[in-house]
Amino acid sequence: MSAAPLALLFDLDGTLTDPREGITKCIAHALERMGREAPPPEALTFAIGPPLRASLARLLRTDDRDEVERAIGHYRERFAGTGLYENAPYAGIDAALAALRAAGHRLFVATSKPRVYAERIVRHFALDAHFEAVHGCELDGTREDKRDLLAHLLPHHGLASPGTVMIGDRGVDMRAARHHGAFALGVTWGYGSREELREAGAHALCGSPGGLAATIAAFGAPR
Repeated sequence: MSAAPLALLFDLDGTLTDPREGITKCIAHALERMGREAPPPEALTFAIGPPLRASLARLLRTDDRDEVERAIGHYRERFAGTGLYENAPYAGIDAALAALRAAGHRLFVATSKPRVYAERIVRHFALDAHFEAVHGCELDGTREDKRDLLAHLLPHHGLASPGTVMIGDRGVDMRAARHHGAFALGVTWGYGSREELREAGAHALCGSPGGLAATIAAFGAPR
């Protein structure tokens, strides 16, 4: 691998922070406001990472856009003031980011979460000093698909796909990386299984934040 600095794109939920409590409680709140019985929290972890609209449509068993948007509104009622703080950085992630930044790599957040919330979360947990920018979707769902998000992010920052690594815990992260010719690095401390990550095209897997620097040094750029 070349020793040249890389662009490292980090997913947020399940990669930088563990948002399980906030996301599952906010989904339950939304379902209850829609007159539906909420499943237990462990049955809602599938929704951590992928675009929320699709997850709510699945839970509501509907493809009615207006109904899904009403549920999104109820979700945000709780999330904006409470849910986004029911969250915590993974142990070792701050040190891992600091080491990668010190090695000269360029760090960005690339999440399917709305950018306005992602920026608040990254700032709240004092992770913002590590990142050049935080990218997420818009509140109306624009760029909710991570392939669309990367299509915006890469040229915006003048990044070349062969020198870019997408780091995330779900298949959507791996597929977005592959779609754009970037290196797909799956992390196994989040909510996607090793099987999900492998099936989605992960080039490599990493088992702990402390192992990120070595994994990136070993695999670095797409082959």
